[in-house]
Amino acid sequence: MFKKIMSILLVSCSLAVSANASNNKGIAMKKIELKTQVGALAADLYLPDGIDNPPVVIVTGAWTTVKEQMPAVYAKALAAQGYAALTFDFRGWGQSQDSARFLEDPARKTEDIQAVIRAIPQLADVDSSRIAGVGVCASSGYMLDAALNNEQIQSVAVVAPWLHDKPMATAIYGGEESVEGLLQSAHQAADNADLVYIEAASLTNENALMYQAPYYTETDRGLIPEYDNKFNVASWDGWLNYDAQLSATKQDKPVLMVASEAMALPAGAHQYLESASDNVSAVWFEGISQFDFYDQPEAVNQAVTAIVKHFEASL
Repeated sequence: MFKKIMSILLVSCSLAVSANASNNKGIAMKKIELKTQVGALAADLYLPDGIDNPPVVIVTGAWTTVKEQMPAVYAKALAAQGYAALTFDFRGWGQSQDSARFLEDPARKTEDIQAVIRAIPQLADVDSSRIAGVGVCASSGYMLDAALNNEQIQSVAVVAPWLHDKPMATAIYGGEESVEGLLQSAHQAADNADLVYIEAASLTNENALMYQAPYYTETDRGLIPEYDNKFNVASWDGWLNYDAQLSATKQDKPVLMVASEAMALPAGAHQYLESASDNVSAVWFEGISQFDFYDQPEAVNQAVTAIVKHFEASL
């Protein structure tokens, strides 16, 4: 099946999009509490100045992250282009309280996105009839799942998508024996009356989820005060058994993937594209790493330029 896949090599951006959120002019940010079917969720709404009832884009980030990290970068860049952009903390993360803390559960996070989509009509000053989603890294799969057969959301873009299925996860996490050990630890943690968690990112702790990973361990990037930097060990069950590829053959929304062969899991993007219909397309940038997509100005500029073009055609 023919796929609309565009290779973009060393592209010059046609839009001046700032990845430095705090310096964007003409943007107002409101801290709000969304009343949703899964409970109260802390959210930030970014509004472009001088535009009445703009379409609204829900922006979600990588695993273990909070709304002030890469979701804020993309939200501010999109608001600078005339979109309302909403970021939020998933249940049990950041400022959204829940008894289950730091749980990276794809099904649960997908439910949260669906609940936020349903809650968009609560928002003033936005056009709730035009809703799009942007998922970064792990939440790309959650956003794609949430959009499937959902009449309230019209379009999706995913950036540096991490779209694993069970065979991919098994290979990534060391094979069958290693995965079985992680699943056993998850089951034990789930049965424990107390929360069992590990450090999410560290430069010195070899037992951290992400040992010596860029971005998450850098105080001028992802290691911000708002970041929980914790990972609930019970998460391994939902994460390792998750199949982000399942929505591909049924995906009914126009989807743009913003990708690079240098990102963490290009194979997942390729597999999704091969399984999906022509409503799913991709732009491939050269040499942009996973973490560069999160906050580096040139990478964000290129990603947002492609996303805006996609939304102009599909919203």
